[in-house]
Amino acid sequence: MFTISQEPWDCADGDRLRRAMETELAARYGIPDQETDKPTAENVDVFLVARDTAGDATGCGALRLLPDGTGEIKRMYVSPGARGTGVAVGVLRELEEHARRRGIVTVQLSTGVKQPDAIRFYEREGYRRTDGYGPYKGHPMAVCFARALV
Repeated sequence: MFTISQEPWDCADGDRLRRAMETELAARYGIPDQETDKPTAENVDVFLVARDTAGDATGCGALRLLPDGTGEIKRMYVSPGARGTGVAVGVLRELEEHARRRGIVTVQLSTGVKQPDAIRFYEREGYRRTDGYGPYKGHPMAVCFARALV
């Protein structure tokens, strides 16, 4: 079991989870930072943290509102020990629900070519591949997805 709640972007557990994600991605890609458009406290609409029954933070995700009226899923991460427990699905669905409440009808996201687990996850959860958006359009390492929320 786990709970998901909205927390400040700069909370200690969120910071720790985002750093763990960056470390994992740096190892996969062989570069320290591949992010082209980093989310910040100022441009994230909501940041969610999942916690296990002991209260330990096990996953996170954020939603950013884009100028074109879509939402962007950012910083989806689940700690290795909590993978396969439903945390990622729970966080993703909560982010989608938040987007719906904000009037967003489409959410999109970018993952990378060296993240086959993430690609499988988003495909399984109903996301369809797109040509990309913003800084990810045409980027050789980006794999972009979108999902209609209606």
